[in-house]
Amino acid sequence: MSLLLKDRDYTADGNGGVAVVRDGEALVNEALFRLTARRGSFPFLPELGSRIYQLRREKPSAWDALARQFAVEALTGLDGVTVAGAAVRRERDVLAVSVELLWQEARLPVAVQLEG
Repeated sequence: MSLLLKDRDYTADGNGGVAVVRDGEALVNEALFRLTARRGSFPFLPELGSRIYQLRREKPSAWDALARQFAVEALTGLDGVTVAGAAVRRERDVLAVSVELLWQEARLPVAVQLEG
């Protein structure tokens, strides 16, 4: 369990304390960060991030397989996490990417949206 940070500050829990993040929530937050950050955008951490933003360049028939590949690539190094699958849906101008993670016998869904 850890404290919830937002905008480089601790987040209030509404009861005069500090909000905490449980292990699964912290893992989902870390996975979401890694999946939404563009791979290569951090000069000193070139392997951080994903290439999910590149899905728009590919044929829709390849989206699911590539989304899974990009998720596995982005989440390499997260202890005990396995990518169980990924699916991509088009909703108007938005690509909705759903990634399902396996961690400690639990299934954790993570959703990413690509606009534009």
